[in-house]
Amino acid sequence: MTAENKIFDDVSRLATSALGVAQNVREEVETLVRQRLERAISELDVVSREEFDTVWAMAQEARTENEELRARIEALEAANKAR
Repeated sequence: MTAENKIFDDVSRLATSALGVAQNVREEVETLVRQRLERAISELDVVSREEFDTVWAMAQEARTENEELRARIEALEAANKAR
């Protein structure tokens, strides 16, 4: 009976060790894949999300300003025609 318990304990320790090793391998692979992807992306001509969001906000502001200026021009033209 104690021999069976010892075998189960040994198998349990072995399984726990194997899971720990598998977890470490998984983390290493994820790190390597992430590094390779980051290197590949850095070689491409792409912008970061932050840069995109900044330019998008600038474009929205410019669009709003253009609409306001268009409304002012139309009002001035209408006032000029009324004279």
